[in-house]
Amino acid sequence: MKYHIPADVPQKMEARYKKNFKAATNGTGRLMLFAGDQKVEHLNNDFFGKGIPLEDNDPEHMFKIAAKAKIGVFATQFGLISRYGRDYSDVPYLVKLNSKTNLVPYDKKDPFSEAWLSVDEVIKFQKSSGLTIRGVGYTLYLGGEHEHAMLKEAAQVVHDAHRNGLLAVLWIYPKGPFVKDEHDGHLIAGAAGVGAALGADFIKLKVPYDKKGNFDAEALKEVTMAAGRSGVLCEGGAKVDEKAFLKELYEQIHTSGARGNGTGRNIHQRVFKEAVKMANAIYAITSENATLKEALKILK
Repeated sequence: MKYHIPADVPQKMEARYKKNFKAATNGTGRLMLFAGDQKVEHLNNDFFGKGIPLEDNDPEHMFKIAAKAKIGVFATQFGLISRYGRDYSDVPYLVKLNSKTNLVPYDKKDPFSEAWLSVDEVIKFQKSSGLTIRGVGYTLYLGGEHEHAMLKEAAQVVHDAHRNGLLAVLWIYPKGPFVKDEHDGHLIAGAAGVGAALGADFIKLKVPYDKKGNFDAEALKEVTMAAGRSGVLCEGGAKVDEKAFLKELYEQIHTSGARGNGTGRNIHQRVFKEAVKMANAIYAITSENATLKEALKILK
């Protein structure tokens, strides 16, 4: 694959950046991101309740999946990695630098999610722990009074990641009273353009829907083009039928030009063996150039 190394990656860090990019994408340029940041973002709603296996309530469930399944990176908070990392040292991690809960409705108060720690602190942790850290992640909310502060932090996160040869992934979501439809393709394309302007390697975005609430493949084409050299990762969303999920994922990548996915609930809200199979099927489509038929066979 052809590497587009950002100009803010120092020459002495180019080899490290290439290594992280190639390993995270299996040389395809497409990233399968196993998202494990919902313990903060959604509190315990995604881990305990009807239709969710009891084992998912324990954070270690996600680490067990990440250690057994094929993934590009496992994205979760620094604290969880520090608590479980020694027992799961072979997992490729992406440290989520900021998170916020969903207790305050977005239409009541503009969201603000400030970084918990710096990229430099992640680098120090990587050196002291010996863990494999491929990159860092940051969530940015557009459309509110705090977007300027998050834009500034996001820009610094991306630059600091590149300075150290790490990948930078931005979660970018327009939110608040001025946002009428979070799944509007044109709006999502705007968010993709912001991610490109910030220099992100990958941008995790909402999936565009048509007026009937179905995935809009044509709208996603606008999104992926607006992102330029930054890869678009479609969010996995709430748990759905495995076949339907994989069919849409295949279309997102091969029809609309997405360069990966950020999937959490559709993986970890299953018993361990089924979760591993689902992760492997997603990885096969995303990073192994598998056909939909080949991916579905993995689920059997």
